[in-house]
Amino acid sequence: MISGDIPYQSTQFNKYYNDYLNQTNATMHLNHKPGEIMQVDWAGDTAALVDTDTGEIIPAYVFVATLPYSAYSYVEAFLSMDQEAWCAAHVNALNYFGGVTRVIQCDNLKTGVAKHGKDEIILNRAYQELAEHYSTAILPARIKAPKDKAAVEGTVGIISTYILAALRNEQYLSLQDLNAAIWERLEQFNHKPFQKKSGSRASNFEEEKPFLHPLPTHTYELATWKTATVGPNYHIAVDRMNYSVPFEYIKQKVDVRQTRSTIEVFFNACRICSHPRLYGRFNQYSTVQEHMPPNHQKYIQWDSDRVTRWGKKIGSNTEMAVRAILSSYKVEQQGYKSCMGLLRLADKYSPERLEKACKRALEYTPCPSLKHIRTILETGHDRVPDEPEPTSSSRYGFTRGSAYYDRRDK
Repeated sequence: MISGDIPYQSTQFNKYYNDYLNQTNATMHLNHKPGEIMQVDWAGDTAALVDTDTGEIIPAYVFVATLPYSAYSYVEAFLSMDQEAWCAAHVNALNYFGGVTRVIQCDNLKTGVAKHGKDEIILNRAYQELAEHYSTAILPARIKAPKDKAAVEGTVGIISTYILAALRNEQYLSLQDLNAAIWERLEQFNHKPFQKKSGSRASNFEEEKPFLHPLPTHTYELATWKTATVGPNYHIAVDRMNYSVPFEYIKQKVDVRQTRSTIEVFFNACRICSHPRLYGRFNQYSTVQEHMPPNHQKYIQWDSDRVTRWGKKIGSNTEMAVRAILSSYKVEQQGYKSCMGLLRLADKYSPERLEKACKRALEYTPCPSLKHIRTILETGHDRVPDEPEPTSSSRYGFTRGSAYYDRRDK
């Protein structure tokens, strides 16, 4: 050896290494308080489903939750280990236990923990919301330290043998059938007597259950988050559906919280609006009128009844002119813009002049247009006095009297 050290023989090395392990791998018995911790994990072994169309074997991932004090457990199979399955498994486990522990302990999986550093732990946003909803704390185990949650690790091994091995030779065509079989075996597992002490997991759980916090009134609903940019039409696109945002936030980036029933929009951590979630055909719009700019609100409020009522307030001739404009279009909505132009004429001149202009236009044609009425106002024809009504003698033009036809000499 270059360093001059004499190497150990293999028997010596093994002996000294075992002595080192005996000193450093010491174990400690943890005394858990009732209702304090729920430990959760995915089992290493998977169950299986059979595809009814192809006969393909589909893996089913098994979630395990254990209360260390009583060893009472919950098991459920899922088709994936994504965020939705992870949160749904927690909700179902807490409902099964009928209460909430003070702490939930998990591994450092991405669906639970975003970052586990030396100084801080950053949880996944949806997982943090779940903890806040149930008023509990998430305490991830140390990295590469499975003994931190030895209870669930041990339960996973037992369940893999007691439940999954017993179902391995059976075929299940649906996840519901598989979970029904799992829960049947789980009931037997929880009521099975302990080998080295009296009682069972179920009997111990009866002592622990009063120490659990009560469940909240409403079940937690999984929420996912995304970032969106408010478009020029003051809408954001979420899953090919469109939701309005106050127009002041046009071109701003906002955070969107999605649940099965609701879309919530946040700007700088403040909620600015919410919508019922849209389903069905793509590219639907959910628009709140208050989110529109004032000029857009004015336009969206127009309809034939509103326009006609406005014309009636000016006068009967204006009302007739409005009806004539609307009837001149094949599609009534096409006439709204002309009616808005008529409204602007009342602002530019006066309601009295507009009423007279409409009267003058109706004398020319039964279907006046906006252009006709505007021309009358611009040229001042509405101010020209009306011609006097003809007298009875001149109503029918020039009429010769009887004296004209009297040819007798006078």
